[in-house]
Amino acid sequence: MPALTIRNVSKAYAKQSVLENFNLDINEAEFLVLVGPSGCGKSTLIRSIAGLEEIDAGEISFRNQRIDQLAPKERQLSMVFQNYALYPHKTVYENIAFPLTLSARGNIDAEVHAIAAKLGLTEFLERKPKELSGGQRQRVALARALIKNPEIFLLDEPLSNLDAKLRTQMRSEIHKLHQETKKIFIYVTHDQVEALTLADRIVVLNHGEIQQIGSPEEIYNNPANTFVAGFIGSPPTNLIPLNAKTLEAFKNFSPKYPDAILGLRPERFSLENQAGDASIEVLVESVELLGSELIVHTDLTSQKDLKITARLPLNDKTRTLVRSNYKDITLNLYFSLLSPYYFDTIKLSRLGI
Repeated sequence: MPALTIRNVSKAYAKQSVLENFNLDINEAEFLVLVGPSGCGKSTLIRSIAGLEEIDAGEISFRNQRIDQLAPKERQLSMVFQNYALYPHKTVYENIAFPLTLSARGNIDAEVHAIAAKLGLTEFLERKPKELSGGQRQRVALARALIKNPEIFLLDEPLSNLDAKLRTQMRSEIHKLHQETKKIFIYVTHDQVEALTLADRIVVLNHGEIQQIGSPEEIYNNPANTFVAGFIGSPPTNLIPLNAKTLEAFKNFSPKYPDAILGLRPERFSLENQAGDASIEVLVESVELLGSELIVHTDLTSQKDLKITARLPLNDKTRTLVRSNYKDITLNLYFSLLSPYYFDTIKLSRLGI
């Protein structure tokens, strides 16, 4: 039975609908990630759960108790914001302790030091936020959320202000906190890497509507429509309308759905021809070297305004693309006949599942 339920929730700003009849169930101890482009409704949803936005219709319930009519402080949750939301005039110690001073709970000093030790903040307790790095400030924000001992953690793009190295470090720390607390974590991001690495389940949103819900593996390997296929994955899935012109570039390929949109992930391509593989002929436009792999940007030879991206491992064969004057080189990109996805050209939904 789900712990947190969202039923028929609607929210609009100045007659602009953001969420309409939105429904979602969240399980106990689940790490749920809401992912989607800017303006898709993910932050509005999490702020509505927190009580920072008043919903126009519907119900939000936690463990069979309706909470959308409760004040934020009565909802058994904590929220971590993108901009940290620390008090600049208070020390780290005072920022962490602040929720306890409001509730007059327990031994404040002991709890603050215990949380600070867990997040590696002990040596910074007397500093002000301006004296901390971005990663340290975000850990203070996490500590302040943890010390309330909530049942639900809400995290609204908490890592977007950090550099790449710190984001990787903080992802690991947030994952560890979830494993230790075994509480509900609802995490908002537009970064599909964060979604894939952190989530038990991912909710992909667009224009306030759920496009797909599933585990990271399900979302990645079985996209429900062209939006999910194009949004999840880096680089995104190649989407190729199948018609007489585009099919001229294919060899050894008889599409299962001849008038569909073909989806091919960039990493499914190879320069090696395995028995039974199909191929697609492309013209190289540019090559990006990313250490152990290459991102190859190409044009379909039979329709040069159609871009195809391949993600290839760096080896003796692909290394020649880096060393040569690759511009306008013609390549055959091979792929297994088990690799393609097919999508309906009208509804843009997945075919054959």
